[in-house]
This record gives sequence, C-alpha cells and structure tokens, in this order.
Amino acid sequence: MGFMDDMKDKAQDATDEHGERIGQGIDKGGDFVDEKTGGQHGDQIDSGGEKLKDGLDGLDGQNDDIGGGGEGGGQNAES
Repeated sequence: MGFMDDMKDKAQDATDEHGERIGQGIDKGGDFVDEKTGGQHGDQIDSGGEKLKDGLDGLDGQNDDIGGGGEGGGQNAES
C-alpha cells in the first residue's frame, strides 16, 4: 500500500468516526474566512465548504458521515 492509499484510509476512518465534528469545523472555518473577507466571497466559500464535505464524506462510497449544520449539511445521501 502506498503513502497516498494510507492517507486516504486514515481520512476515511476519521470521517467515519468524527464526521459531525469535521462538518462543523469546516462550517466554522468558512464562517471565519467569510468574516475576514467582509462577506465578499460568501457564496464561493460556502460552495467550497460543501464540496470539501461531500468529497470527504464520499471517501467510503457513501454520503452518510458528515452533517455540519450548514446549507445542505453534506447530507445528500442516496435514497
């Protein structure tokens, strides 16, 4: 197993175990950056945060780990 495979597995395990907290952290980080930029890039920041949450959440092939309370909240699990 290569270095990148090992890192992916660790990220997947962390997301499975701490998905809610990771989602909340991404949202808080986005809010901080949005505040520091005076709200000028809020849509882009929100979009980037949602893409990050979806990417991390989908590491295991399922969108079921990250919430976070933001718009969409990363909870677009397949029905």
